[in-house]
Amino acid sequence: MSKKVVIASNNTGKLREIGRILGPLGIEAQPQGAFGVPECPEPHVTFVENCIAKARHASAHTGLPALADDSGICVDALNGAPGVYSARYAGEPKSDERNNQKLIEALQGQANRKAHYYCVMVFVRYADDPQPIIAEGAWHGEIIDTPRGSGGFGYDPYFLLPELGKTGAELPADDKNAISHRGQALRTLVEKLKQLG
Repeated sequence: MSKKVVIASNNTGKLREIGRILGPLGIEAQPQGAFGVPECPEPHVTFVENCIAKARHASAHTGLPALADDSGICVDALNGAPGVYSARYAGEPKSDERNNQKLIEALQGQANRKAHYYCVMVFVRYADDPQPIIAEGAWHGEIIDTPRGSGGFGYDPYFLLPELGKTGAELPADDKNAISHRGQALRTLVEKLKQLG
C-alpha cells in the first residue's frame, strides 16, 4: 500500500484526528486541498454513499489512494437529524455556532435527549476500486442545553457522555480519539488495511 494517502476533507479538526492515528503507522496523510481537489458534491441521504463518492472523487483528482470520512450527529428525538446534514444543519456558510443553536432550539421541550455521533470511513486504492474498504463507529451520549469545554469541534460542547460526566469538548484529544466514533472507525479501518498487507 502507498504510504501517501489523500484525505478527502479540508476540515482541520478531522484532519488532526486522522493524522494522529495514521502517523504512527508511517502513513503520510495529506488533505485534498494540498492537491487543489475541489469539494465533492454530497447528494446522498446516507453517510456511506456520500463517503464512497468523496473517496473516489479525491482519488480520481490525485491518482493516490484516498481516505474519506463522513460523519455527523444523529438525534433520536429528531428521527436521526441532523444526520448527513450535520455540517450544514443551519445552512450556508457552515457554522458550528449556528448549527448548535438550531439543534438546541429543535430540542426545546423534548425529554429524550439521546444522540450519537456516527462515522463511516472509506478507503479506496484507486478511483474505480471495486472493493472499497469500509469501517464505521458510533459514539453514544446526550445533548445538553449549555455548552461545556473548549476542545473538539462541531457539536462536541453540547454532547454529554453521561458515564464520564463530560462533554466531547471537555476531553483531552487523546482521550477523545480513544472512544470517539471517528477513532473507532479509523482503528477498524487500520486493522482492515493491515490485513491487506
